[in-house]
Amino acid sequence: MTGELILTQDGPLATLVITNPAKRNAMTAAMWAALPGMLEVLAKDPVNRVLVVAGAGGTFCAGADIAEAAAIARAGDDSLAVAAERALAEFPRPTIARIDGFCVGGGCQLAVACDLRVAAASARFGVTPAKLGIVYPPSTTRRLAALVGPAKAKLLLFTGELVDATEALRFGLVDRLVADDLLSAAVDDLAATIATRSRLTLRAAKAVLGDLPVPAPDERELAEGVAAFLERRAPNWA
Repeated sequence: MTGELILTQDGPLATLVITNPAKRNAMTAAMWAALPGMLEVLAKDPVNRVLVVAGAGGTFCAGADIAEAAAIARAGDDSLAVAAERALAEFPRPTIARIDGFCVGGGCQLAVACDLRVAAASARFGVTPAKLGIVYPPSTTRRLAALVGPAKAKLLLFTGELVDATEALRFGLVDRLVADDLLSAAVDDLAATIATRSRLTLRAAKAVLGDLPVPAPDERELAEGVAAFLERRAPNWA
């Protein structure tokens, strides 16, 4: 079986599952190439409010498929991997990486491109191009440094060593750390909470923090939010 990306939706929550079990969910060239188009279609779905990115079978993603490294990396900052990262980083709704097992190389790139990262206590992380003689494109390296800081980014890149989830949390590479058997529930709860918030506010916050175009104010959402607060009820953002 060749790898594939499987997108499912349950109400406002969409889940994108990286599936390539024979290679610990390594991303093939076809998988990198498919991601932007899948996200473009999902962005047009008015029901969707949150996207979770996960791996199948107990591991997030072991990186890019090394057998296809040349095809994946060709064209530097216009590579398949960079285009996929950019599409994920610029997706207009909140994104959560649900990380268990290995999150290494290209897998770590995808996790960093998400807005939030929730990891199982047993997860392992690594940024490994120095072990392979690969040079990450500038946009990828800068996104990592923006998340963890230049010094931690250098430590991860220079050594290429794996770090455990506790150290990843200390680095800022992970936002929340939970017991392995609670990972799915914790991510579902977080996604459900986010899904109840103002879509406009979430998109504006993501745009400002990601240096993206900020959406125009929506007087209807503001009016509904204020009314719901005064009436002590949950707002209806539909």
